[in-house]
Amino acid sequence: MSLWLCLRFDQLSLQCLSRSEEQAVAVLVRQRVICANDCAAALGVREGMTSAGVRALAGDDTPLQLLERNIGAEQHCLDQLCCWAYGITPTLHKWREDCLQLEIGGCLRLFRGLDQLLAEVANGLDSRGYRVHYGLAPTPKAAWLLSFAPRQSALAIQLPLVERLGPLPLSLLDTFSGTVASLRRAGLRTLGEVLALPSAALGRRCGLEFSHFLQQLLGQREDLQTDYQPPATFSDAFWFGYEVKINGELLPAVQLLLQSLCRFLRQTQLRTTQIHWQFIAIDHRVHELCVRSASSHSDWKNWYQLTAIRLEQVQLQAGVEGLALVCRQLCPAQPDNIDLFGPGRQSEPLASLLDRLRSRLGLQAIEQVSCRDEHLPELAVQLSHDLPGDGHTTGTHCAQRPFWLMPRPQALRQRHNRLYWNGPLNLVYGPERIEDNWWREAVSRDYYIAAGNGRHYWVFLDRLARCWYIHGIFA
Repeated sequence: MSLWLCLRFDQLSLQCLSRSEEQAVAVLVRQRVICANDCAAALGVREGMTSAGVRALAGDDTPLQLLERNIGAEQHCLDQLCCWAYGITPTLHKWREDCLQLEIGGCLRLFRGLDQLLAEVANGLDSRGYRVHYGLAPTPKAAWLLSFAPRQSALAIQLPLVERLGPLPLSLLDTFSGTVASLRRAGLRTLGEVLALPSAALGRRCGLEFSHFLQQLLGQREDLQTDYQPPATFSDAFWFGYEVKINGELLPAVQLLLQSLCRFLRQTQLRTTQIHWQFIAIDHRVHELCVRSASSHSDWKNWYQLTAIRLEQVQLQAGVEGLALVCRQLCPAQPDNIDLFGPGRQSEPLASLLDRLRSRLGLQAIEQVSCRDEHLPELAVQLSHDLPGDGHTTGTHCAQRPFWLMPRPQALRQRHNRLYWNGPLNLVYGPERIEDNWWREAVSRDYYIAAGNGRHYWVFLDRLARCWYIHGIFA
């Protein structure tokens, strides 16, 4: 059964600009108030007041902040909320300028019931500091209208939809202002009174568009909307509502944002090797901190540990009001190889140890052996400070080669068309032909993997000298 949850953020125009609860803040459009926080409301600031009237009301002794509405900032906040809501359901879309519509009927079993799902939504929004109104209904438009109704229990959704919509005022249908005015002149005030009229007569009186709206409202007509598609990058923010001056106070917000990121990565089957933290100061200056990992993954605990190490090395120059997490480089996830029969408590992966050492000591303190783009094997191995994703080639062509090579190839004995190195050798794989260095001293070799004495060796035939050599030993 289809069930829609509407999240209506009636103070989005304010909360996307300021989360301060310590001073009066109001948002203006054409010098008139459209939204005010609780401090401003306590002074008597109301929607529709002029900026001059607000200043006169506040007086000279009361700190007051008047902000111009920023539609771009509102949409950015909605986009961030969509990223978060994508962890609840894959079927969602933005509605009007301040709402999200989530289809949750298919997710109830995942969250073990409606109460658990609503608790998850409430916790997520509370941690982000948003004030929200909820609406639950079988159709998205009905869910939006019911977000204006008094808070209802989960049992209320079992009542007939017309009965739940009936008490709502017609003034909520602001997109049909002319039609609503005509209906009010006819003595109709609520949705219930309109829905009780014959649909054919209502369509002739109010027009086809209004009739279609009512049909979509009641689920009698399809209401097709484009589903939200996750972006190619990730961005989320946490606003404290007060000034943070101690690094340790950032860690709870760090954990919440990392959990949001890793939930997004798992749902989109993506990984990342670096994240960017943005510390938003009270004066709106932004300080950025980059945290990198040697391997791409979606483990928030690993990122949390690396971030905590880097935060120990950062001195905040000013108080922080907000913390943002940005991830610009995402790559497709590769499945992890897990030992089915291995012990439950495995030792720490080498990549995690390297990450912690690099975060504490710096990138230049750790070197690793890696491959580079060279055809000749003796030139294809190097020591490097680079991490994966830095444009450095790790070289998949090394997969069939030994990790350690001899300082220089050694000649193999050959007797009766058979190779010998501490015993007879059998060629089991190859050849891999390598030809290079023609401009200096031409090299042409056919490489093979040979087996003998319970080990594997890397041997080659020098095609110019017609001699066999051993170049490496596999572990």
